[in-house]
Amino acid sequence: MLRTRAKYNLGQVVRHRKHPFRGVVFDVDPEFENTQEWYDSIPEASRPMKNQPFYHLLAENDQTYYVAYVSEQNLVADYSGEPISHPDLPEMFDRFDGAAYSLQYQLN
Repeated sequence: MLRTRAKYNLGQVVRHRKHPFRGVVFDVDPEFENTQEWYDSIPEASRPMKNQPFYHLLAENDQTYYVAYVSEQNLVADYSGEPISHPDLPEMFDRFDGAAYSLQYQLN
């Protein structure tokens, strides 16, 4: 039985530990669920362990917006209070309270 518990919540604003981007969590995999090809494309010295939560983020940096897939070990909570301006954000989220966005719809 898998006993992984996600540290970050849907709607929470996080940032990457090593790379200059921030994002909003919109989905969580209890452990790695991307392709082996994607995993192998990460330099071996930087590859995260697969047996931890991985987060789908509406991400942004100074140049662009995108969707990122990031291991829990590479994320930290973002306490800047700055909103995310990703153009897909309004499709999933509503009000920003300074740390997280509320979901626009109720989950089952």
